[in-house]
Amino acid sequence: MAHDGGSKAIVAALGANLGIAVTKFVAYLLTSSSSMLAESVHSLADSGNQVLLLIGGRRARKAADDEHPFGYGRERYVFAFIVSIVLFSLGGLFALYEAWHKWQDPHPIESWTWVPVVVLVAAIAMEGYSFRTAIHESNQTRGDQSWVSFIRTAKAPELPVVLLEDFGALIGLVLALGGVGLTLATDDGRWDAAGTAGIGVLLVAIAVVLALETKSLLLGESAGKQDVAAIRAALVGDGVSSVIHLRTMHLGPDELLVGAKIEVPAATTAADVAAAIDAAEERVRTAVPIARVIYLEPDLRR
Repeated sequence: MAHDGGSKAIVAALGANLGIAVTKFVAYLLTSSSSMLAESVHSLADSGNQVLLLIGGRRARKAADDEHPFGYGRERYVFAFIVSIVLFSLGGLFALYEAWHKWQDPHPIESWTWVPVVVLVAAIAMEGYSFRTAIHESNQTRGDQSWVSFIRTAKAPELPVVLLEDFGALIGLVLALGGVGLTLATDDGRWDAAGTAGIGVLLVAIAVVLALETKSLLLGESAGKQDVAAIRAALVGDGVSSVIHLRTMHLGPDELLVGAKIEVPAATTAADVAAAIDAAEERVRTAVPIARVIYLEPDLRR
C-alpha cells in the first residue's frame, strides 16, 4: 500500500474534521445539545488522530541506525495504536459520560433549533467526501478483497484507520441527527442523550477493532499468502534445490524481513554457494520488491 495514498486520505480527513469540529462546537454553544458536544469532541479526536498518523508516517521514514538496525517502519503501527486509545478515551468514553449526564438532567433544545440540523447535514456531506477519498485510495490496493478482509489484512495502517474513522463518523452523525430530530419533535432531551450514547458505543467498538488489528501488526505479522508463495518460488533456482523452511515478518508496511534455510547440492564449493545465495536474493527482490532484508542459510536436506 503506497504511503502517498494513505497520506492523501489522511489530509482530506483532517481538513474535513477540523472544519466540522469548529462548526459542531459553535452549534453546541448555541443549543446546549449533548449530541453536538459529543460530535464536536469526536471530530476533534479524529483531527488529532490524523495528525498522529501523519507524524507516524514521517518518523517511519527515518534511516536505520546502530540502535535500530532494521529501521523505524513500525513507528506507523505505534502511532496507529495510539489513535485507537485516543478514539476510545477522548471520543467514546466522553460521549458515554455526556449521555449519562444528559439523561440525568434532560432538557429540550429551546433556541436556535434549526442550527444543529443544518450543521449535521453539512457535516454528513463533508464526512462523505472524506470517506469517498479514503474508499478511492483503498480501491487502488484492495483488489478483489472484501472490505472486512482489507481492514484485517492491510499492513499499512493509515487507510484502514481513516476508513473506520470516517465510517464511524458518518454513522455517528446519523445517530446525532436522529437524537436531535426526536428531541425537537418531542421536546424530550432524553432522545438527545440516547443519540449521544449511541455515538459513544460506536466509537468504543471502532477503537477496540483498531486496537486489536494494530496490536497484531506491532507483534510482527508475516507477509501475505501470495507474497510468501512468490518468495518460496523465487528462492528455488540455479544452486538452490528447495526451501527447507521460510519465515517472513513485516518490519513496516513497505519493508519485509525474509529468513530461509535453503537446500544446496552436496559437494558444492563455497564460491558456488555464495553465488547461488546472491542469485536467490536477486530473484526474491524482483518477485517481491518490499523484501529488503534477506538472510539465507544454506544446508543439506537430511
